Amino acid sequence: MKKILQVQSLKKYFPIYGGLLSRVIGQVKAVDDVSFDINEGEILGLVGESGCGKTTVGRMTLRLLEPTSGKVLFEGTDLLSLKGKELAMIRPKMQIIFQDPYSSLNPRFTVERIIGEALSVHGLAQGSELRKKIEGLMEKVGLSKMYLKRFPHEFSGGQRQRIGIARALALNPKYIVCDEPVSALDVSIQAQIINLLQSLQKEDNLSLMFISHDLNVVKHLSQRTAVMYLGKIVELAPTELLNRKAAHPYTQALLASKPSLDPTNRKRPKPLQGDVPSPLNPPSGCHFHPRCPNVVDRCKTETPRQIELEEGHTVYCHLYDD
Repeated sequence: MKKILQVQSLKKYFPIYGGLLSRVIGQVKAVDDVSFDINEGEILGLVGESGCGKTTVGRMTLRLLEPTSGKVLFEGTDLLSLKGKELAMIRPKMQIIFQDPYSSLNPRFTVERIIGEALSVHGLAQGSELRKKIEGLMEKVGLSKMYLKRFPHEFSGGQRQRIGIARALALNPKYIVCDEPVSALDVSIQAQIINLLQSLQKEDNLSLMFISHDLNVVKHLSQRTAVMYLGKIVELAPTELLNRKAAHPYTQALLASKPSLDPTNRKRPKPLQGDVPSPLNPPSGCHFHPRCPNVVDRCKTETPRQIELEEGHTVYCHLYDD
């Protein structure tokens, strides 16, 4: 399959300043050597605990954040080498749906202006043609064109997220980062937005990075899932395979913590011990070793390498390194 996005050894370190001269006294390693790819028309789920670097990865693939090092290839083009007009020309192909459906919308703009602004800026439509395209986008996401002159505060959370999706679709992108787009919504509204994203992805053959900490949502939506822990990907596999044969102890713990819908299942998962370490001073070797129930001496000193367990299923863990 054709790869639309390739991420290679991506890192993002945020400097910490201190002292009288405000010198750099440390670095927060938000993303530390992450590599993966996304195929054309594929949904890749990116999961992990809050603060593990999921959003930072998503924003770096769009160059909303500049990486410390690494490569981001979009349709074979190195995004980090582009500047000025070259970067501006490729930006319409990449969009983002933000987590908060309220703060991501300008409260002083009407829905018509929010959705149509990108079309106007890029000179893709004007006048009656612009109005027609905006109405078409609203219909596509399940909103009435009667709402064109309304402001964001006049809508529910689900409706505001639909506006954000319509804005993301306005420029006919090929790749969209969905940054926890349903985490702030009620369960019933979550289902509507997930079904909408799924139908739009199939209709327009979109490639999505779906960032979430809800494994049930990711299982329903994505073809492949990458699991992150403290700035690193620890496991990557087809979603069905990952849920059935998770290899990394962290992935196993995440799956065990999912609420069961079976009322007869009284088996309670054993919680992970300890707290998530600070990315300012991550543990040596495998970052997960202070909390891992299967830790060995090698885990404390040596960084795990990528192990391919079977086709498409990779894990970073010494337990599988012979």
